[in-house]
This record gives sequence, structure tokens and C-alpha cells, in this order.
Amino acid sequence: MNPKLTNERLSRRALVYVRQSTIGQLTHNRESRYRQYELAQHARELGFRAVDVIDEDLGRSGSGLSERPGFQRLVAEVCSGEVGAVLSLEASRLARNGRDWHHLIELCGLAGAVVVDLDGVYDPGLINDRLLLGLKGTMSEFELSLLRQRSAEAIRRKASRGELRILLPVGLCWTAEGKIDKDPDRRIQQALELVFAKLTALGSARQVLLWLREEQIQLPATTRGGGQPSVVWKLPVYNSVRSILSNPAYAGAYAFGKTEARTAVVNGRARQTVGHLKPRSEWTVLLRDHHPGYISWEQYERNQALLAANAHMKSRMEPKAARGGRALLSGLLRCRRCGRMLHVAYSGIGGKVLRYHCRGAHINHGSDWCISFGGLRVDRALASEVLQAIGGDAVEAALAAAERQREKQREQRQALELEAEQARYEARLAERRYQAVDPDNRLVAAELEARWNGALRQVSELDTKLDRFDRGLEGKPLPDKAVLLSLAQDLPSVWNSPTADMRLKQRIVRILVHEIVADVDEERSEIVLLIHWTGGRHSELRVKKNATGQHRRCTSAETIAVLGRLAGHFNDAQIATTLNRLGLRTGAGNSWNQVRVASARSYHQLPAFDPEQAREDVVTLDRAAQRLGLSPTSVRRLIKRKVLPASQVVAGAPWQIPAAALESEAVQQAVQDVKNGPSVPRTPPSDQREALFS
Repeated sequence: MNPKLTNERLSRRALVYVRQSTIGQLTHNRESRYRQYELAQHARELGFRAVDVIDEDLGRSGSGLSERPGFQRLVAEVCSGEVGAVLSLEASRLARNGRDWHHLIELCGLAGAVVVDLDGVYDPGLINDRLLLGLKGTMSEFELSLLRQRSAEAIRRKASRGELRILLPVGLCWTAEGKIDKDPDRRIQQALELVFAKLTALGSARQVLLWLREEQIQLPATTRGGGQPSVVWKLPVYNSVRSILSNPAYAGAYAFGKTEARTAVVNGRARQTVGHLKPRSEWTVLLRDHHPGYISWEQYERNQALLAANAHMKSRMEPKAARGGRALLSGLLRCRRCGRMLHVAYSGIGGKVLRYHCRGAHINHGSDWCISFGGLRVDRALASEVLQAIGGDAVEAALAAAERQREKQREQRQALELEAEQARYEARLAERRYQAVDPDNRLVAAELEARWNGALRQVSELDTKLDRFDRGLEGKPLPDKAVLLSLAQDLPSVWNSPTADMRLKQRIVRILVHEIVADVDEERSEIVLLIHWTGGRHSELRVKKNATGQHRRCTSAETIAVLGRLAGHFNDAQIATTLNRLGLRTGAGNSWNQVRVASARSYHQLPAFDPEQAREDVVTLDRAAQRLGLSPTSVRRLIKRKVLPASQVVAGAPWQIPAAALESEAVQQAVQDVKNGPSVPRTPPSDQREALFS
């Protein structure tokens, strides 16, 4: 009987604390856990009748950087004064840090509880036992630090040689020689290559995701259920696409130490979180050209720059990558007055009218907007500058576009072929398994037959999908080289086509233009654009602003001037006919009619035609023809021969003929000559023509 285990202590409860640090220890180091549970029997042998086991901290570190609910329960039980002894396999099981260890010893001394391990019984109330317990705790903490230091240094040195077997992303694998190589599955390789090619073509990870899901192209993913990694195919999500595009391993680089652990004080205790990304300059190991990659390191860096530019809420004060929308210059315009990037606002029916404005100072400081102007004219003017810059390369651009379209179709078909080939392999494998089973084992045979049928259905669906894809290609043949060459000669028409992809036009502008500094010249009513072209050249472009009340659908001043000269002399129907004859259109591009003429007259306050106030000394061509007894064509000939005087307000307007001129002797004589002249013979019937010319 140990004298430290008094009857008073034996009448209390004994607490057995069980802990292992990691899940790996729980899986592989089971003997240590069994020994800790056996301490409950050891407590009974010491004379304790009430024994409780605390094992909530299995798989939790005792370093003090993570939550330990079991240890907190242990401390609370000791503070209650109902605990006579705390049993553990060794001091390192109770704590691996001085704060928790000494705090527990202090509480045990105050509550009169003893600490028991396999070496003996220690009373924290005795100075010698307290000193010994303090040494054990210090040695436990030092041991943990030493083990960590040795392990971290060994890992770092092995990683510096590129030999540490880290987890590899799908598409890469460790060989038997300890090297990294591409996965031999050609379908996996083609799928990953397609993702990188689509980023180059589409310009953003989200657009790559949308294209893959639209085309129903599956990507590989690694699962590690049961400890053995396996590859599954499924439609991608954004995180899977982004992880592929941002992983340096696909660029042939061995990277280690990309993340770090951070410690913060939470509720008075140190808490550690892991997985925080570090900048590339702080990575522990980065070995370029370490293994075969899917892209080059230069392409990887270009991809990261593109992805960073697409983060609109993070890339401060920087031009943004093309992301669609109706604004051609979104993210390129900077205010000359305050230096902030201009915002884009949409209005009108369907949001088709865009406007650029600088409201950064208004948002941040409540001050007035710097500048604001309509975007349609600015976009058209800048597009003209861009088309002029690339006009010489239009033919090559058209041919390159056709080749990219062909490559896209080849990539899609190759993906379908590989998927179908894998499905056929799985069907053959299911068939062999079904053939190998004992027919008398009906339960297993039925299950294998069902799997075989499912695999065959999958093969049939993929063959149908591939056939549908081929028929779609036949229905949409690519234009030949001659068509593309002719199309490239009319690049403005292609650019302004309603079917032109706005995202592609934005990317073209961003390749040629680095930035545009915008301002408004109020005195000259002009928008001033200072274009910073890629390569260092600068040019200034001035765009005329609309006056107040004007817009791009306003009727031209030339048309209104013609309308003003006709108003009051002719009715609205005659004016509409004249304007259409002159090829003039409304601001919306429509032809004129009586209602539109009346609306334009009313808006511009032009006089209307009054029949009662019409001049009696002037007649129209039709009226003159009636009074002379001739056809309008004959009267027009007299006017052309200048026999009959006549005038027009504008070219194409109705003729105005003096009434007195109709009674003149020269006109009457010309009328008689027309009436007495030979008539034009009619064309004889076909039988008469044959008789006449036979």
C-alpha cells in the first residue's frame, strides 16, 4: 500500500486520461492505446472503486495549439475536488507544453489529487514530487520540439532534392524509380491538355468551366477512399478547374511548402490553423523542369497573370481582362482628373445604352463625379482605331480563326472518342467477369449481368453522342480559304456584325491597348482619349459629344434643313415622297411617311401646308398637265427643253410652274406640236412580227 494513496483519496474517483496525437497513430499504433486503457484496471488494483476513462482527445495533439475537450474536462473534474488521482501512461500523454502541464500540476496540488504513471505515484503537494513532475513535463516538451525539428529538417532536405513523395494531382504519378511522370492514361492527358488550351482560347477559368459543362465533357478527379487513390470522371466544378490551372506541378515544377501554419491567441490560448497560401517567393522548394509537364513554365506564368487579372475585386487600379458585356472599353478607361478607373452604367430598354463615368470620389468621399460621357460613340471611335491598326493582318487573323475552329472540333471529338473507348473497355471487363462466375451462383451472376448491361448502355449512349457530333459537323462545314480571305477584306463588317463575340473584341482591344486616359473638353464639347498602345506608343483621339437633347437616333441636320424648305409649300404626303426620293432617312433609319413628317415638323416648329393659302399663280406638274391636255411625261419634256418655265424648292421636290406661263404663245405652240406629232406605234403581235420581217 502506497502511503500517498490515503483512504480519503481512494474514496474519490480516479481519472484515466487516454490520448494519441494523430489519426495515423490511431490506425497503426494500436498497442499504445491498449496500454492506456489498461490503466483503468491498474487504478482498481491500487484501491480506487470509481474509475472514469477520458478519451475524447484521441487524434488530437497535446502541443497546446489545438482544442482538447478531453483535457478541459479533466481540469474541470480536478477543480471539483472529487478526483483522487489522475492516471496517464506518461507525462507526454497529459500535455506536450509547459502551460497545460504546470497548470494541471498546480490544480492537483490545490485539490489534493495525485498523479500516477507506470513509474509511480506523485503528490504535487510534496516539494520533491513537484520538482520531479516539473522535470518530466519539461522533458516531454523538449522531446516534442526535438522530434519536430529533426523531422522538419529531414523533410526539407529530401524535398530540396525533389524526392519527397508528396501527393500529386490527377494526371501525374510516382514511378517505381521515385520519379514523377504523366499518367499513362491517354484520356486523362487529353482532358487536362484541353483545359489548358481552353484557357488560352477563352481567357478565364469560369468560361472554361461553362464550355466544359455545355459540351458535357467530364474531367478526372482523384478519390482516396480506403487509402488507395482511384480516378473518377465527373462534370467539373469551378474549384476543380481553378486548381488544375493554378497547380505548378502541371508545368513540370516540383513545389513544396506552398502553405504555412499560423498561430493566433483565441480566448487566451494559442490556436494554430494550417493551409494558408504563401507567395511564390516564400515557397520552401521550387524546382523547375523537374518532370514532364502538360504546359511550359512560361505558359504557367502567363496563365497565373491572366487569372489574377480576372479577379476584379482584388486587382486594384489595374486594367481588367475581357469578361463580356456591351462595353468595349470596360476596365481600360482611367480618369485624367483623379486617376481612378471609370465605371460603366447601362440604361435604356434592355440595358443597351452604356455610359462611362468616374464616381470613385463620390463613393469614397461624397464629392461630385469627375466626368461622365456616353459610351456608344467612344466605343465606335476606338474600334475604328483598332481596326485601322490590325487591318493589314486581317487575312492572317481570319485564317488563324478558322484553324482554331478546326482544332476545337478535333479536341471535342478526341475527348468523346477517348470516353467511348474507356466505356468499351469497362464493358469488356464486365463481360469477362460475368463469364468467369459460376452460373449456379445466381446472386453474384445476376449482379454481374446487371453491371454488364449498364456498361453496354453506356457504350451505346456514347456511340450515339459521337455519331450526333459527327452529323453536326457535316451540317456546319467550315468556310473555305477563299471565303475567309474575302471576309477578312471587309473586317469592319465582321467586327460590327451582331453575331460577333463581344468578349473576343474586348480581348483584341486589350492586346493592343494598355490603357486609355479619358477627359472631357467642355469648351469644345469633345471627349479626349489619350490611348496608351502596347509597346509604348501614344495617340490622342477626340470624339464629339452630343449636344443637350441629342442622341444617336436624332434625324440629321441635312434632312431637317430639306424638310424646312419644303414645309409650308407642300403637304406632308408630298414631303415624305420627296425625302424618300432623295434617300434621306429618319434618325432611327426608317423611311418617311405622312405621320413621321408631321411629327418632325411639330418637334422643329415648322409650318404646315394650308390649301386655302396656296398660291394661285403657281401650279404643280399634274395640274399643268390637266390644263394643257397633255400627260405628265410630256409636260416634263417641255420643262426639260426649257420651253415651259418651272422650278423646284430642292432637287427631287415637286415642280412649281407659273400659271401665266401656260397661256404663253411659245408654250401653246409646243403643246400643238406635241398633239399633232406622230404617235409611237405599238409593238405588233408575234404572228404579225413574223409576217412583217419574213
